[in-house]
Amino acid sequence: MGHAIEKFALQRGHEIVSIIDVDNQCDFDSEQFKSADVAIEFTTPSTAYDNCLRAIKQGVKVVSGSTGWTDRIPQLRQAVENNENATFFYSSNYSIGVNIFFAVNKYLARIMNGFGQYDVSMKEIHHIHKLDHPSGTAITLANGIICNIDRKTAWTESGTPAAGEVRIEHERTGEVPGTHIIRYKSAVDQITISHEAFSRDGFALGAVVAAEWVSDKTGFLGMDDMLKF
Repeated sequence: MGHAIEKFALQRGHEIVSIIDVDNQCDFDSEQFKSADVAIEFTTPSTAYDNCLRAIKQGVKVVSGSTGWTDRIPQLRQAVENNENATFFYSSNYSIGVNIFFAVNKYLARIMNGFGQYDVSMKEIHHIHKLDHPSGTAITLANGIICNIDRKTAWTESGTPAAGEVRIEHERTGEVPGTHIIRYKSAVDQITISHEAFSRDGFALGAVVAAEWVSDKTGFLGMDDMLKF
């Protein structure tokens, strides 16, 4: 993702003033990093929170796409709200197509709220290098269902979900960029919607576009704020 983001940032006329990885964490304190308008953070579940917080403390706006650490997002939101100059933009997926899929998912869930004979389940498929499961995108989709279907109250990875749970199945194979499938199944038929990414370019380009959009904004923001649909 880092290489893809670098490619699109340069293509769109931006200058990259600092690249921080596991071996040069001290660069968070460098003048080069502090000079950045926006930091784009794509790392790991175990490091994302500290990376974002360190960037914010240096006065740099942050766009983050790391997944698997959403339990700490409320803490980061509080840090942003306590600093009127701070900016943090988060999305579990920066693909424009996926965010359209998020909207379609919510719309379908509102319809299916009135049809209790259909049970809903999900499957997500990603490359073997993805550390977290279910994917952040799958969790966002599940929450979109839970917020709109009264009979669903939680998601689970269990093979035998309870009546009020949405099961999320995950698969890690090859170099699959990301596929998400949602099924509504009754005794007589099935309704399926899905999104399949062909490469990681859509995620990288979306992150760069988000960084451009957020450059003159403050607060805790996301794709809903930027896309407004």
